[in-house]
Amino acid sequence: MSIEVGSKLQGKVTGITNFGAFVELPEGSTGLVHISEVADNYVKDINDHLKVGDQVQVKVINVEKDGKIGLSIKKAIDRPEGETPAYTPRPRQGRSNDSRGRDNNRSRDSFRPKENFESKMAKFLKDSEDRLSSLKRNTETKRGGRGGRRG
Repeated sequence: MSIEVGSKLQGKVTGITNFGAFVELPEGSTGLVHISEVADNYVKDINDHLKVGDQVQVKVINVEKDGKIGLSIKKAIDRPEGETPAYTPRPRQGRSNDSRGRDNNRSRDSFRPKENFESKMAKFLKDSEDRLSSLKRNTETKRGGRGGRRG
């Protein structure tokens, strides 16, 4: 029985890395289940889903010319036609958006920049010149230039 793309096989998890799990297949070959192919939802830590020694059903998704075998656990699950996997997106940090992607905290029409580009640039240049003059003043007063004292 050769390993072909699309075939479902039973395997044993032999190793876990931060990017996936190695699964030993029948006939002694080994394939990799990438972390994105472990479950339908976001997998932050693969150790929450798999342990070394677990028996898993996998689907072969690709076989490279150099012998590397790509596997998927989530594609090996039989689902009725038309049923999509339950996808739970990661919670977004920061603003909360409504279903159309708009920010609930402010409407699009009420956005006004607080200051224009010219005033921001003038402020930046003034701050930059102040920092540079302060730096020059501190370095010119020290003897030796590079921090080394001469005795």
